[in-house]
Amino acid sequence: MAKHKIVITGGPSTGKTSIIKNLEEEGFFCFPEFIRSITQEAKDNNDAIEIVSNPIVSVSDPYDFNMQLLNGRIDQYNDPIANDKNIAFYDRGIPDVLAYMDLFNQTYNETFIEACTKHSYNQVFLLPPWKEIYTSDEQRYESFEEAQQIHHHLFETYSKFGYNCIEVPFGNVKERSTFILQHVI
Repeated sequence: MAKHKIVITGGPSTGKTSIIKNLEEEGFFCFPEFIRSITQEAKDNNDAIEIVSNPIVSVSDPYDFNMQLLNGRIDQYNDPIANDKNIAFYDRGIPDVLAYMDLFNQTYNETFIEACTKHSYNQVFLLPPWKEIYTSDEQRYESFEEAQQIHHHLFETYSKFGYNCIEVPFGNVKERSTFILQHVI
């Protein structure tokens, strides 16, 4: 099992993916954000009502979408290749699913809670909303104000599961990656 499973999370357009790509370029094992692939799959299968906001409220069956997302993140957590590494970085973790469901007032059962308690990470780095770099794209629908709400829900959810979120300061990708590496257990 990987000695250090580390989540990099935050609201949309906070720099997570850029940091993950930088860490990957530096030779670290990293998992990409899983939701983008299932959002595209929902679009390809015409399984989405016109997606104009977060997909977990736009798809025809939000609960099923969230269950797919949960299972995908669990699969990443249990990935045998990652388990051979000293450090594995995750672009979002399992508790992110619950944070977003809470944000959109969606109910979830014990399966979701149990997934968070059974699959623990060593550290969580939380990237704060950053208006200067905020952009939206074909798979990022939230306004900056919604990104701030997401940040709050992420902090609350990870804290509820006993994590001490380490906030990553603003800076260029290299500076932020260095900050994370300097704080890895």
